[in-house]
Amino acid sequence: MTTADHATALDPRFYPYRADIAADWLAGQVHAARFVPGKMTQVRVGCTALRRSADGRASRDSDLLWGEVFIVYDRQGDWSWGQNQTDGYVGYVPSSALMPLREPGLASHEVCALRTPLLPQADLKSAAMDYLHLSSRVQVIERQGDYLEIAAGGWLYAPHLVPLTAIVSDHVATARRFMETPYLWGGRSSFGLDCSALVQLSLARAGRAVARDSDIQAKSIGTPVDEGVAAASVGDLLFCDGHVGLLSAPGMLLHANAYHMAVAEEPLPQFIDRIAARGLEITAVRRPQ
Repeated sequence: MTTADHATALDPRFYPYRADIAADWLAGQVHAARFVPGKMTQVRVGCTALRRSADGRASRDSDLLWGEVFIVYDRQGDWSWGQNQTDGYVGYVPSSALMPLREPGLASHEVCALRTPLLPQADLKSAAMDYLHLSSRVQVIERQGDYLEIAAGGWLYAPHLVPLTAIVSDHVATARRFMETPYLWGGRSSFGLDCSALVQLSLARAGRAVARDSDIQAKSIGTPVDEGVAAASVGDLLFCDGHVGLLSAPGMLLHANAYHMAVAEEPLPQFIDRIAARGLEITAVRRPQ
């Protein structure tokens, strides 16, 4: 089930349609000049921006990470328009960041480090070709000392990878690893990330696939805590308009935010007072378990 299942009807963030073209599975549901089948591709770079239009200066709506499957419905020059299969997000990415899909289901490991260099040789002194980020999935084909070779080419430091079955149930501990990471609207890696990406990535390491944006997360993750903030427990998610954070300890909020321009932990009452000055309040509390 993708994020689209939780989105409002035909939300263009999660349904691939435009006036000129749409996914063939949307025929009869939207108006478009033509409907086309998608082409399955895979991300071949550590991280690439998913943009709102085919322009490198356009708004970054999200990021795609190494190995994620991206269905392409249209190409415009050097840009491909389609949908990320991890969370259903629709947008434009550079075509150079994509490669033909390898046989699905062959990934054996995922990155457990915040990021790790992809090396051309099993040698720590070799120059990094790229960086892979937390939760990126790879197919390991060979081991040489402390390094693992992946099918797409290159070597990764073995302790930075774990089998797909190795999860970290404490999502707060995972989120805390991102402390001081720069805040970046639409970002989804340790190079920079936003509030909902921090939640998404932390829960991904706990084996939970969740929506990309905070408004959808507030309706779909876990169960609601109807009594609100007063009944919140460590690990619960606190939402206000356009924002989400984690209760990291009693009375403490951990979140990627534009006030600190980083992932930061602060007293919850301080946060509540700050948003109250803007006419906002915590509108939902959800328990991921």
